[in-house]
Amino acid sequence: EYFIDQLRSDGVVHLPRRVTNEITNNTRYEFYTQGGVIFATSRILVVDFLTDRIPANLITGILVYKAHRIIESCQEAFILRLYRQKNKQGFIKAFTDNARSADTAFSGPPSVSKNQLAPMYLCFPLRFHIAVNSFLEKHKPEVVEIHVSMTPAMLAIQTSILDILNACLRELKRYNPALEVEDLSLENAIGKPFDKTIRHYLDPLWHQLGAKTKSLVQDLKILRTLLLYLTQYDCVTFLNLLESLKASEKAFGENSGWLFLDSSTSMFVNARARVYRIADEKLNQKGKVSEKRDVKKENELKRELVLESNPKWEALREVLKEIENENNNSEDLGGPGQVLICASDDRACAQLREYIIAGAEAFLTRLYNKTFGKDERAGEVWIKDKKAVKSKGNARPDTGPQAKKAKLTASSKQNKHKKQQDQTIIQMIGKTEEEKQEELQVEDNKELSSSQESGIEETIPEDFHVNLPSDCYYGIFKNPLTIIHPLQGCNDPYALTRVLHEVEPRYVVLYDAELTFVRQLEIYKASRPGKPLRVYFLIYGGSTEEQRYLTALRKEKEAFEKLIREKASMVIPEEREGRDETNLDLIRDAKPASVSTDTRKAGGQEQKSVQQTVIVDMREFRSELPSLIHRRGIDIEPVTLEVGDYILTPDICVERKSISDLIGSLNNGRLYTQCTSMSRYYKRPILLIEFDPNKSFSLIPRGSLHQEISSNDVTSKLTLLTLHFPKLRILWCPSPHATAELFEELKQNHPQPDAETAMAVTADSEILPESDKYNPGPQDFLLKMPGINAKNCRALMNHVKSIAELVTLSKDKLTKILGNAANATQLFDFIHLTYGEAISKGKSKR
Repeated sequence: EYFIDQLRSDGVVHLPRRVTNEITNNTRYEFYTQGGVIFATSRILVVDFLTDRIPANLITGILVYKAHRIIESCQEAFILRLYRQKNKQGFIKAFTDNARSADTAFSGPPSVSKNQLAPMYLCFPLRFHIAVNSFLEKHKPEVVEIHVSMTPAMLAIQTSILDILNACLRELKRYNPALEVEDLSLENAIGKPFDKTIRHYLDPLWHQLGAKTKSLVQDLKILRTLLLYLTQYDCVTFLNLLESLKASEKAFGENSGWLFLDSSTSMFVNARARVYRIADEKLNQKGKVSEKRDVKKENELKRELVLESNPKWEALREVLKEIENENNNSEDLGGPGQVLICASDDRACAQLREYIIAGAEAFLTRLYNKTFGKDERAGEVWIKDKKAVKSKGNARPDTGPQAKKAKLTASSKQNKHKKQQDQTIIQMIGKTEEEKQEELQVEDNKELSSSQESGIEETIPEDFHVNLPSDCYYGIFKNPLTIIHPLQGCNDPYALTRVLHEVEPRYVVLYDAELTFVRQLEIYKASRPGKPLRVYFLIYGGSTEEQRYLTALRKEKEAFEKLIREKASMVIPEEREGRDETNLDLIRDAKPASVSTDTRKAGGQEQKSVQQTVIVDMREFRSELPSLIHRRGIDIEPVTLEVGDYILTPDICVERKSISDLIGSLNNGRLYTQCTSMSRYYKRPILLIEFDPNKSFSLIPRGSLHQEISSNDVTSKLTLLTLHFPKLRILWCPSPHATAELFEELKQNHPQPDAETAMAVTADSEILPESDKYNPGPQDFLLKMPGINAKNCRALMNHVKSIAELVTLSKDKLTKILGNAANATQLFDFIHLTYGEAISKGKSKR
């Protein structure tokens, strides 16, 4: 939709069309043959290629967007392989805006360049192309870098966090010598990709790691979050996180000890000193306790709020004043210019909006009253940590009386609210950066809408409107239009691009540094030659924020240089785009379907073989397994199945479950229904449990296996499932590659399935397997009776024609049929005795 809108705004007449599920299967062939440029999702396109619903020979070429995401088994690579097998003349061009990910195409296994079947070795960084580079240099935006100095307390806190972070990294290296030392450097630890690096190394071995290593990984996440909060948010929010961490025992494992380090104590003291201080009026100037004192007042501690303002806020206010002065004298520029302020996420945007409207003092006071106004323990804790720092620093200890608990009252409702808020912050720490940005909708935003509603209404007229999603911007002023926008966390990936082209700001204030948006601003300025653009760059000098940005800049440059070197020295093969039949990427692993040799039959004469086929449910094309099955030389028939996900043979039906899907299906009972249908209509029902190849091949952590059956235990539920469905078989596969290999082995020497028959099988279908001559309804009813189980049910149905005949049999006859007197007695009593008689008979036996 974004690209079509841009082409429409550029005056293009013949716009591209989109293939969606609104276009039926019958009319899709006609839709394709109309020609033109077509946008299609990978799931629709792969099914249309497999069913010949798209004329592959008429396709001029395919453009692949975000090529760095393509791996061997993903849908895009599957589509390109199918396209090249059917069309040798069309072109394939792939492009990406992620230099570091494109660099991985040449480092290690060349997965991207091989499987795209595109000339990735001709990939050249467009940024360094002569025409592009000269144009960007000619139309540079005006950049004003403002290096903001951190306060002494912030510097002390940053130093403490880095010391603790370095200590945790040393411990992690000591417990795991196999980890790469370069990746565990302090410089990489403060960068965004560090979490992915740790997961890459440790996820496959997670179930084998000790408690100390797992605790250290959790500590690293917490410390990285603290560094982010220090430079990104206000002093109250940072202190709230610290207090929540210390109060929550669940946030730390038993082996976490960094809270007891000297650096940790200093960090807590400085964090509290940024928010408040304790006023001790009972000490005179000589430091001795006054003789005349009130004992009741002596036990009370009074806080004096400090509420240290964020240094970036003052810099932002000065920038806005400068822009305002220029706009007042902007007759030469054609009127006042629009202003765009970009912060990292929703929380930062909400705080900036309230600061600009209400001021720092009012905002921090409101936030403090909401967070710590009724906290009755903060004063006592602060005094204890202060004494600890003084004693460690060889300072003279306090001569006054021991501080006692502050007598501050708080309602139970407010305490409960505080605990819930702390728990929410604690839960956010273990999540990835993307999950944080999606879920971190602070309650500041909710309260801001009510507390500042009147002020905002006075500032912004009623006709204030920007044609953007409501969750993507924060309007501040109408004249000139001033908007605060988050860099991350928007539902629309093109939200920032839409803002730039719709608002057309003359001034952009980067409150937080983001390299990708800086590159986007360069392109935006170059696309509007002659129109002024000034970018204000706010960054803490000598901070981890600055180091994080410089590291990203350096790695981007290294990736570009490596691409250029690889391109200069790479040997280009003669057949590079899969246009020849000899291309190895197009050869499927299995033998051709024409002939096969078996020395046990007719003296080794060649026997005609049948092409292997697997029927796959349409919904399974979200996974990579169909691509891997096709790669092994097995044809795929995509249909809509109600029972099972994969039909391997007329008798074998497979239901595939990932770990998360397995747990969810066990909890809501969906897997029981699926197994019932598979067991009813197929001789060999199979439950396939497929693991993520990048994570541990373990269903539950080591040492978590319970001896007794529990309703909340996954293994207990699987045990009950196998007891209830004796025919059900379970396959455990460590990766989709192993699954594809297993499917090929299971299909050997078996007939091929029929797609129409598989589609006709539904949960309420009357079509039964040829070997099953009994109706499923009476079978289910019979299995519910006492004394009837999966072993003797078939024998009873072979001797008894109906339920009506069953009730006429004697107990001896039932014993002879069932082969067990106890089972026969249970069934006979159930049929012939009333409920009361059965109860009394049971009591008399006891």
